[in-house]
Amino acid sequence: MKELILIILAYFIGSIPTAIIVSKAFFNIDIREYGSGNMGATNTFRVLGPKFGTIVMIGDMLKGILAVALYNLLPYYLTNELDRTNLMIGLGLAAVIGHIYPIWAGFRGGKGVATLFGMVLAIQPIVAINCVGVFLLVLYLTRYVSLSSILAGVALPICVLWIYNEQEVFYRVFAVAVACLIVLTHQKNISRLIKGNEGRVPILKHRDRKKSRRKE
Repeated sequence: MKELILIILAYFIGSIPTAIIVSKAFFNIDIREYGSGNMGATNTFRVLGPKFGTIVMIGDMLKGILAVALYNLLPYYLTNELDRTNLMIGLGLAAVIGHIYPIWAGFRGGKGVATLFGMVLAIQPIVAINCVGVFLLVLYLTRYVSLSSILAGVALPICVLWIYNEQEVFYRVFAVAVACLIVLTHQKNISRLIKGNEGRVPILKHRDRKKSRRKE
């Protein structure tokens, strides 16, 4: 019963509409009415720029971290590693579901990638840092947030199953499921990437101007 209450609370935390709060506070708009219509960091990057996109990304990651940290409220899980890991995954997934279907925003949310990585950061920091590294590298090279998210998601099971060889079965299944979920929720982005009309985020303009001058 206590675990169920925490899971519900984690869902409410995940439902906090970070992108909507930021877009309304600074621009007096609902971010879901622009760009892809998603309430997430990717769309915020594209519509509001890197500064506010970063703020939203950090905020969404914090939702995953805070949700997972709720296990600390139940003393039993402080000394039982296997059960603790399972509960942490459950709490994190509840937050991700909250982000995708937020009760505070009419159940119209984002894709949950940032919240998901915040969750992984709280459960297994080293794996999460590797995934974030993949995200940042791909973003630097391509300026596609969607592609960065997809490849970072694919990096998760690679780290869990092979690089660090985590033995917890539930965690291994979770990692594979997450990668599949991220690919499935980015089908439209993948289609646009293949067609060459996926939007790039407005960062590294100085680098792009230099490249443009060289070509000229």
